[in-house]
Amino acid sequence: MNYINQYIEEHKERFLEELFGLIRIPSISSLSENKPDMINAAEYWKNSILQAGADKAKIIPTDGNPVVYGEKIIDKNLPTVLVYGHYDVMPVDPLDLWKTLPFEPQIIDGKIVARGADDDKGQAFMHAKAFELMVKTNTLPCNVKFMIEGEEEIGSPNLPKFCEKHKEMLKADIILVSDTGMIAQDIPSITTGLRGLSYMEVAVTGPNRDLHSGIFGGAVANPANILAKMIASLHDENNHITIPGFYDDVLEISTEERAEMAKAPFNLENYKKALDIKSEWGEKGFSTTERTGIRPTLDINGIWSGYIGEGAKTVLPSIATAKISMRLVPNQSNDKISALFQKHFEAIAPDFVKVKVSALHGGEPYVSPIDMPAYKAAEKAYTETFGIKPVPTRSGGSIPVIADFEKILGIKSILMGFGLESDAIHSPNENYPLFNFYKGIETIPYFYKFYSELLNK
Repeated sequence: MNYINQYIEEHKERFLEELFGLIRIPSISSLSENKPDMINAAEYWKNSILQAGADKAKIIPTDGNPVVYGEKIIDKNLPTVLVYGHYDVMPVDPLDLWKTLPFEPQIIDGKIVARGADDDKGQAFMHAKAFELMVKTNTLPCNVKFMIEGEEEIGSPNLPKFCEKHKEMLKADIILVSDTGMIAQDIPSITTGLRGLSYMEVAVTGPNRDLHSGIFGGAVANPANILAKMIASLHDENNHITIPGFYDDVLEISTEERAEMAKAPFNLENYKKALDIKSEWGEKGFSTTERTGIRPTLDINGIWSGYIGEGAKTVLPSIATAKISMRLVPNQSNDKISALFQKHFEAIAPDFVKVKVSALHGGEPYVSPIDMPAYKAAEKAYTETFGIKPVPTRSGGSIPVIADFEKILGIKSILMGFGLESDAIHSPNENYPLFNFYKGIETIPYFYKFYSELLNK
């Protein structure tokens, strides 16, 4: 299939410039001031799908940001692949840590540096270009549908309802997603599991106003001190989460499966060096890769209180707040864990403060079987383009809506990620190697070919 590489080579600069146009739209879903940018990004995606060769594409409103839907139906008797991606991105703070302007993509050391370069504009856009390649070379072997949303980074609150409403329109044999990663450029991998998520916000309130820390300090409980103690108590000396019932439903992985997972290449020294840390940290009795793949976690994502400006201001703050996320593993329920967290956090609060716990968003874990045709097709596709069989891996990340797809639409998902751990997604200087971008466009058509062949046997 030399025509694939030939088409990519002939159009690679245009592919890149078109991606840059999408990246330049600051589509931050969590910030209300960026609402117009969400519409612009949706319009950009609609036009991209149409220009790539879709029969039709449209923007469909939701109670939040719109969903872009497009399709090309070549024969209703052929298999249908539903491509899922998202056009929204994370905020860019802290801005002073960026080496470039976040929404002005630059090529540095062979990498696209910009917010959304990997997650998920770069990865999702590979599918638009792979689709274009197949349409323009008359090699598209099956039907294709696109569903590109604008709320993934805030938990996809409106997509389940969208799926319920448009079940017939979204009918497909498999959902194809590139919003995950692989081990290395020379070690492809397929994500077979995603952790779920429970995302909470807690507020601890003491006095009815900020107080002078000299006059009142030592006599009135400081909410910042209390919050710090409460959060610290959520892990024990073995870094085991102390919330009663937290581990009740955790699916324990067999010794045999853990041994298979351990065969995946991982260099702990390189890992520590890349992060500039002296030692790894985590739950006792598990390896670093197990801690991020098969075990649940609890982490502070943000914490603030009192005066944090330049210089000194001696206040005893009235309120202290934190955002806390819990990554969940198969069998754990987002709703159950959120309820257990709230009950426990309220129970450990001392009487001299008031506590408010809010659940912001979440989603369920997901496991993708390795014996389904889509996995076998993806495995053959990676092997074809990388020259090596991909390794099945469990991701530490979450895509909450993937489990909803199976529950609502009854469709499995195949997670063909091309990102790298070093891509700094959600962080300053997010990047995506050009190699990975083009390799994704090369690999995706092979998936379509092998998947269609397997289903048509």
